Amino acid sequence: MKLTITTLTDLIIHLDVSGDMELENFKALCSLETNIDSMNMSIFFNGKLLQESNKTLSFYGVQDGDMLLVKDGRGGGGGQTMMNNAGFLGQQQQQQQQLPQLDFSSIQVPNHLVQNERREAENIFATLRSNPEQVATLRVNNPRLAEAFDKGIEEFAKTLRIQQEARAKEDQRRIRMLLADPFDSEAQRMIAEEIRRQQIDSNMETAMEYLPESFAEVAMLYINCKVNGFPIKAFVDSGAQSTIMSKACAERCNILRLIDNRWSGIARGVGTQRILGKIHLVQLEINGVFVPCSFTILEHQPMDMLLGLDMLRRYQCSIDLKSNVLRIGTTGTETPFLSESEIPKFARLNMNEDLAQDDVQKAIQESLKESSPMTNSSGGSAQTPSTSGHQSRSGSNSSTGSRHSEADIQELVSMGFKREQVIIELDTFNGDKNQAIAALFAKSIIVPDNLK
Repeated sequence: MKLTITTLTDLIIHLDVSGDMELENFKALCSLETNIDSMNMSIFFNGKLLQESNKTLSFYGVQDGDMLLVKDGRGGGGGQTMMNNAGFLGQQQQQQQQLPQLDFSSIQVPNHLVQNERREAENIFATLRSNPEQVATLRVNNPRLAEAFDKGIEEFAKTLRIQQEARAKEDQRRIRMLLADPFDSEAQRMIAEEIRRQQIDSNMETAMEYLPESFAEVAMLYINCKVNGFPIKAFVDSGAQSTIMSKACAERCNILRLIDNRWSGIARGVGTQRILGKIHLVQLEINGVFVPCSFTILEHQPMDMLLGLDMLRRYQCSIDLKSNVLRIGTTGTETPFLSESEIPKFARLNMNEDLAQDDVQKAIQESLKESSPMTNSSGGSAQTPSTSGHQSRSGSNSSTGSRHSEADIQELVSMGFKREQVIIELDTFNGDKNQAIAALFAKSIIVPDNLK
């Protein structure tokens, strides 16, 4: 049967033993795991002290899945008192009397300990500065500490000390609860959480031993190609619907003049970006073979070019990871994927730091402001009958006040839209600014007669 053993020091272990094992042998086994001398060990089950060493665990009613408390009897008179009472109530009362002894809040930390903490923080700070990959991992696992790292050693040491103190207080709180009543519902929850955390750690240790490659950085799939004679490192993404190119890349390739603005709009996915338009036909050269290709042009795109599913399907491309090549089915040619040293720096883990949310919103607003003259001039002719119907009630909304914050309204008005239209769309989407922006852009785009 499987038993869970816990101690007053918050140690939790799991043992698989037989029900006919004698208590004396069980103490010896627990001694190996807890480093507590079996001669001074006290074991409690359901609040009762197990005293007779020649009795089996089954004799005491211990069953599969039960939990036992192991205590070191050298801690003072508390163990002898529990032996005399042989009841959990006496244990609880005496331990509650001892609880004030665990309050370390009034203890002053010696100066040399403070210096050691400072030295430890400096060592960690220096290690992070020399290892950008660890900084990238820190930004994911501990954003607050990563933000302090960016501000310098003083802020980093302060934040690290605060987090360590908070963790120590939490450990003390768990110990107090276990001392008060190990079988309390909250204590049981903490024990279950500790068991879960240990299982996760065990799973990670097993993975590090048998699947260490899962902890390594995987390079994204890039290929060398040419657009209009200009070399480009293209990202191969079978999960993207369309082939995408950045505005800056289109400008370098001298094809920016071919953008059809009638295909402009908003690209929504992991974030929101403005679509400038579409280039319908350009010669794409892959390993000496020319294939026609179309591009959707995005204004703010970190990668130069993304080869999407539309072109991969069109030319029956297959991603051969065994041979590490992209094979073009229609031409029978293939091109190797680039190694990690050849891919763009921003595509690597230690350089792939996304813009902050404020920076993203600022970039979107700037791009929208640039297009506001075109939006204002085309807004009148792009209104549909349903929009006109909404305008009839916008006057009453603006005169009686809006239920949306003035800051949200002014933010959308600054993008070039009329206040009445902004309030209508915010009402339609229950205050969702992103959906309101998409709707306002959709209604401001002029659709040519030949495309209707």
